Amino acid sequence: MTRSASRTRRTGRMLQVAGVGAAALLALSACSSDSDSSTKSDGPTKSGSSAKSDKLSGTVTVFAAASLKESFTTLGKDFEQAHPGTKVTFNFGGSDTLAAGITGGAPADVFAAASPKTMAIVTDKSDAVGTPAVFVRNQLEIATLPGNPDKVASLKDLTKSGLKVVLCDKTVPCGAAAQKALDASSLKLTPVSYEQDVKSALTKVELKEADAAVVYKTDVNAAGDKVEGVEFPESAKAINDYPIVLLKDAPNAAAAKEFIALVQSPEGQKVLTAAGFLQP
Repeated sequence: MTRSASRTRRTGRMLQVAGVGAAALLALSACSSDSDSSTKSDGPTKSGSSAKSDKLSGTVTVFAAASLKESFTTLGKDFEQAHPGTKVTFNFGGSDTLAAGITGGAPADVFAAASPKTMAIVTDKSDAVGTPAVFVRNQLEIATLPGNPDKVASLKDLTKSGLKVVLCDKTVPCGAAAQKALDASSLKLTPVSYEQDVKSALTKVELKEADAAVVYKTDVNAAGDKVEGVEFPESAKAINDYPIVLLKDAPNAAAAKEFIALVQSPEGQKVLTAAGFLQP
């Protein structure tokens, strides 16, 4: 074989190898492009949701009216499930007592009150961020012993001699609403006790320490067969609006905003209306 022919053959082989290598690089580039395209198409949704979950962590402390106990406890669990790494803790009680705690410096992220008047205790001290939003309403109902042995059929029946009736304190939203209903009917009622929150008033009936109490429909619903509910028309004149707000010195403002959003969302409203609350 001549030296010229040998060089020609080697050159041919080199060109062939180069061609195969180029084809392989093109194929690899195409695969990489497809892979990047696939990652990009799935990425925003997945990373967006993980980023949202990653942003929320820690404890959210919610001060809420006692009548919200059952529904907010459910929403707290829903929130924790949707945002792993978070925990929602509650302080339930009379709205006036909770408001006093907040203005006194108690650490909290969210305040949900049973009336605009008690919410004003917080906003007047500039301890809230923005304007409180009404998220539900609540209506009064009479809670009697199971079977209604005293045949209570109206608000006026609560004034019967010998009937042991319990009311919420007048400084508490349920007590203020009850007094408003009584005034609208020109009725005077002296209860055997005034309670600091609606759950305490209801408990008196559940324990048979009282014959009846004026509470919220939601509390009668939550009590199940422990009490019997009696509606009365005057309650329509004393419906309470429930406002909710982010607190100024919220230790976990980011998660608190998301909890408020859950309360106001269709999912949150579904839980609240199922408990007996009225739409805002």
